[in-house]
Amino acid sequence: MTDYQVALRGMETMIADPSGLIQTFKRGAYEGGFQKFYLKQVPVFDAIEHLYTTVVEKDTMLDNMAEAFAASGDALMQSAPRKDKAVMNINLSLAVAGFVFPSILKYNGESSKPLIEAIQKRWKEHFPKSNISAAPYEDIEKGFHRKWCYITTAACHYRGMEDDCEELNLLRAYRDTYMMSRPEGAQLIHDYYDIAPSIVKHINSRSDCSVIYDDLWDRYISPCITNIREGRMEECLDSYTDMVYEMKEKYFHLYPRVKSE
Repeated sequence: MTDYQVALRGMETMIADPSGLIQTFKRGAYEGGFQKFYLKQVPVFDAIEHLYTTVVEKDTMLDNMAEAFAASGDALMQSAPRKDKAVMNINLSLAVAGFVFPSILKYNGESSKPLIEAIQKRWKEHFPKSNISAAPYEDIEKGFHRKWCYITTAACHYRGMEDDCEELNLLRAYRDTYMMSRPEGAQLIHDYYDIAPSIVKHINSRSDCSVIYDDLWDRYISPCITNIREGRMEECLDSYTDMVYEMKEKYFHLYPRVKSE
């Protein structure tokens, strides 16, 4: 096959089994799952890189690759039964954010960043509610070695949920992809980790701590997870920020929230 055929076929089949990829998107399994995925895609990236450095219409070539990729995801979504569409949506988003984009960044060719930009554009056309950002493998992998956030983890544990449950893994992916890609994201996460342990300590010292965590789940955490699954990333960030400021004011006694203009 020609480079173009190898590249196009590779992009069409790259996320043919998103649920299979997501099975390794958890602590202890992600490193091996990612490396296996990356090595499988290297010939595809090689073909794209060779094309990018030789063809005249580079943007057109990348756009064709991106469209093939996005269309394949759209086809999977359309073929999923109605009851499974929400799960398919999250699996596709995590496959792209947790495997495809980090693999392209790891390859680090001349075509890599332009390819990601082309995919983001085409993916947005097929999935208008999505806003998938690119983060390197190292940043995502580190996320599995620290809690999503102390408050959210505590609330999940009080509900009998495991540390590697789907909900916490989803929130970790959101933190390490969407939030870290925003100009203020890294600072927001850093500031949160400075105060979260004390907040959880204050809550846990109360006799009604389980009631507090249930309330946080119903008002903030569960809606945030729903927003991520449906591609409303900004709305999730709003819920997350509102929760943090409320917890500061109630249990950490820091400065009051200052609304941004």
